[in-house]
Amino acid sequence: MSDAPRPIRIGNVSGFYGDRFSAMREMLEGGDLDFIVGDYLAELTMLILGRDRLKDPNLGYAKTFLRQMEENLELIAEKDVKVVVNAGGLNPHGLAVDLREVIEKLGVDRRVAFVAGDDIVARADELGLGTPIAANAYLGAFGIKAALDAGADIVVTGRVTDASLVVGSAASAFGWGYDDIDQLAGAVVAGHVIECSAQATGGNYSFFTEIPKMGRLGFPIAEVAADGTSVITKHEGTGGAVLVGTITAQLLYEIAGPRYYNPDATARMDTITLAQVGADRVSISGVKGEAPPKDLKVSLNHLGGIRNEFEVVVTGLDIEAKAALFQEQFEDALAERPAELSWDLVRHDRANADTEETASAILRCVARDADPRKAGRKFSSTAVELALASYPGFTLTAPPANGAPYGVFEPAYVDAALVPHQVNLPDGVTVKVEPSPLRTDAIVDQSVDAPAATDWGETFTAPLGTIVGARSGDKGGSANIGVWVRSAEEFAWLDQTLSVNRLKELLPEIADLTVHRYPLPNMWAINFVIEEVLGRGVAENVRFDPQAKGLGEWLRSRTVAIPTRFRKTEES
Repeated sequence: MSDAPRPIRIGNVSGFYGDRFSAMREMLEGGDLDFIVGDYLAELTMLILGRDRLKDPNLGYAKTFLRQMEENLELIAEKDVKVVVNAGGLNPHGLAVDLREVIEKLGVDRRVAFVAGDDIVARADELGLGTPIAANAYLGAFGIKAALDAGADIVVTGRVTDASLVVGSAASAFGWGYDDIDQLAGAVVAGHVIECSAQATGGNYSFFTEIPKMGRLGFPIAEVAADGTSVITKHEGTGGAVLVGTITAQLLYEIAGPRYYNPDATARMDTITLAQVGADRVSISGVKGEAPPKDLKVSLNHLGGIRNEFEVVVTGLDIEAKAALFQEQFEDALAERPAELSWDLVRHDRANADTEETASAILRCVARDADPRKAGRKFSSTAVELALASYPGFTLTAPPANGAPYGVFEPAYVDAALVPHQVNLPDGVTVKVEPSPLRTDAIVDQSVDAPAATDWGETFTAPLGTIVGARSGDKGGSANIGVWVRSAEEFAWLDQTLSVNRLKELLPEIADLTVHRYPLPNMWAINFVIEEVLGRGVAENVRFDPQAKGLGEWLRSRTVAIPTRFRKTEES
């Protein structure tokens, strides 16, 4: 009989600030769990919380989590489930204080700890980071481990890496140290899979028509073993599915090269082995780890100024000439030109349309400036003043507005030794967590272009998505598109076909941008990273798809020549 401890069951209840509120109760009532984890933070969320804190220094955390806990604390205590979340945002101390008040009011026995030190905005200038409104270093998992080891039942953190919630839980359960690199890396991968809630169970999945019960997806569970391997599953009877495909898609979400950096271990994504080991059960094994990088990533958010925009409808004939006339008139009429002024003509129109809407295009104008006067109400009112003096059929989609502040996200890097990773334990004692002694200079993965093409014989023309799945997302001003197929032979074709140049041909908007390409043969996948496609981040850019969530689906819709031998995939 094996003396190895049983795997721990870690259920995710949140993938972002605003995810399904009832998920926590559903996870608690749906079956046995050892831990609940929840990711409430994103780059844009940190800016939102920063604005909250400017208005009220007692705010700056995810308020919905506190309401979830008030509703579910008695059940959490009854089931003795530990909770580890990053809902502390910019104010984990404030969340811990308010949480303890709720615990006292309900009369339950739960001990709270919080992890802090990630908020380095007060030292940003000293560290060479300028003067942002928020500066948060991505901490690792060993502060969470220290809190759990000291008897905490609930651990709230500020900005830790998304995977650290799972890594810290597993490291405490199994007594891992910094030397347990492969185990830590395995937990990093499991954490990455479940961090985005239902994306692991069929949400945002290219082949969504193959997923049963898409109406209300179950949230994912990671069963993490002492050796760092894991099985991803969900509660029985919940919607969605856990398939090799859904897990592959999530593994490709918002990554770069084969090395996935975390403060405690670098996980090698090119060593992962996935296997369907049962209904709604996918195993993750073979993950190899390397020493973590010496620097921590820092999320910097600056107030960029005021942004304002308006849209005018352009209908019928001479669309481009009408748009050009209005643009010229508007710019001539501006009393003060904003620092940035951009125009975008969105052509939804078609000839001989049988509805007015399908005969119309939208002309969007966006202004940005540090001076509120130049991008404020006066700016948008200038458009109204032209209503009776411009092209035929002029109309606005909304009345003039004052504009609103916008933020600019910027990544930076700071030596982990300069960031005061601290844990306030349940007894009130604060301890410092030292960074990994194995830290080293990060190895930069090199982009790899497509191998030489071979003859695949007869082909048929169809959308790439006929056989290729994709998942895309934002990382600051960059975006990634991970693409994958479902057989080794299909991957050989995909690897030869989808070069950087071919990607740019299929997606002309990125033709002039720098693109990195990273094959991941173990997952029959390729990941592309497109630099600067999102400008200065989601809070600043006005791209049609500001977080690049649909970029992969656009790619899948483009037609290519597919070998006829793969047609069965389309028909099956």
